[in-house]
Amino acid sequence: MRLTHLRSFYAVAVSGGFTGASRMTHVSQPTITTQVRFLEDGYGVELFQRTGRKVVLTPIGEQLFELCQKIFSLESDAIHLLQDAGELKTGFLRVGAVGPFHVTEMLASFNQVFPEVRVKVSVGNSESVMKKLVSYEADVAVLAQFSQDERFYSMPYSRHPIVLFVHSGHRFSQMRAITLEELHGQPMIFREEGSTTRKALESALRRRGISPKVLMEIGSREAIREAVIKGVGIGCVSEVEYIPHRSLRMIRIKNAEVFTDAHVVCLRDRKDARLISAFLGIAKDLKQIDFKPRRVR
Repeated sequence: MRLTHLRSFYAVAVSGGFTGASRMTHVSQPTITTQVRFLEDGYGVELFQRTGRKVVLTPIGEQLFELCQKIFSLESDAIHLLQDAGELKTGFLRVGAVGPFHVTEMLASFNQVFPEVRVKVSVGNSESVMKKLVSYEADVAVLAQFSQDERFYSMPYSRHPIVLFVHSGHRFSQMRAITLEELHGQPMIFREEGSTTRKALESALRRRGISPKVLMEIGSREAIREAVIKGVGIGCVSEVEYIPHRSLRMIRIKNAEVFTDAHVVCLRDRKDARLISAFLGIAKDLKQIDFKPRRVR
């Protein structure tokens, strides 16, 4: 088996077909087909289920695909190591983040130090971003919260209280802060399952036996903000993510410490890769030391 055979297999899996793999790799389709056949016939396995022009990975194909992701990611790290020869002059870093607010400062500083390195940022909730790390679709991530897992290296970065926000005509709009108990039965708009902000607030409410009325679950902060502007219900967000508007009022929680932590995370066995290590170094220099949440009275 040669690396070219794995490249052809990987290209077919990524593109969803042999024609797409040919376009992706600039290798003729018959060559792609021959190299994938070599793997299947040589090892007596079926890597794809073929239905017309489309192909779907078999269970053994999915396992091989995961290994290929690791192989080609490590290959990229090796190329960067050799090309840069002690200095990061080129490269491509993929950053996953739960929102632009948590990662912008790090990206700006990273760009100042390594202006020739290309950076791609993908945004999602904590669960989806973690999956990108595991599948090698992201090199490093900035998450709103992190549970200990031996597969990952995690560095705490900052802590942000969760705040509420309402329409300017809401009865809470003239209040600087409210108690958790005042949310009982109140119409609220939450992010989708997997949102760390939602988990943190729901956990605090559950501990006190408080049940708000969940009117909607929306998959983006921007859409929740628009719904609150229209007076649909109460929204919640990490304070750093709150964007003021003439029709909105921000309200703090005064009788509980409800917050999210930002962590910089990568796969433990990749933390010494040159680009990832460089990003971690930037984040370490910037990270906020005081992790004590403020209590509002």
